[in-house]
Amino acid sequence: MKLALRRIGNSLGVILPRSTLRAWSLDEGDHLELTERGIRPPRYFRSSHQELDDHKRNLAAAVAAHFSPLLIRAHSLANLHRWKKDGAWVSAYAEWQTILESGSDGELFAIMLGRDEQANRLRQSPPYVGLLPREEVRRLNEEAAA
Repeated sequence: MKLALRRIGNSLGVILPRSTLRAWSLDEGDHLELTERGIRPPRYFRSSHQELDDHKRNLAAAVAAHFSPLLIRAHSLANLHRWKKDGAWVSAYAEWQTILESGSDGELFAIMLGRDEQANRLRQSPPYVGLLPREEVRRLNEEAAA
């Protein structure tokens, strides 16, 4: 949608359609965020933890969309093996190893794409890093920061 700049006193501004304001749950006197990418509703209704969980879930969804469970499992197990050998082991990796070695695609995707507390916690230490091209990771990071 294109919005025309209009003179408002000594400034310029835009008039937002009522339908957009309703979709954003905004009314007169509420605030908007202005970024280099545009105008958007404020994020006051979302915590930084929720934003991080959503971002990690989006990264996991991109991995799940581009790669087979077999490749995700093989790459992840190789990472875990290397990290254990290098002494970079955290408790979440042991849980991931159990899930990956179970061979259950359903269990793997439940953790990668789930919205429950365990899925959110385990996605903070994902073993499938390195599968997505850097350009796609950069794009997803920029979208999350916008």
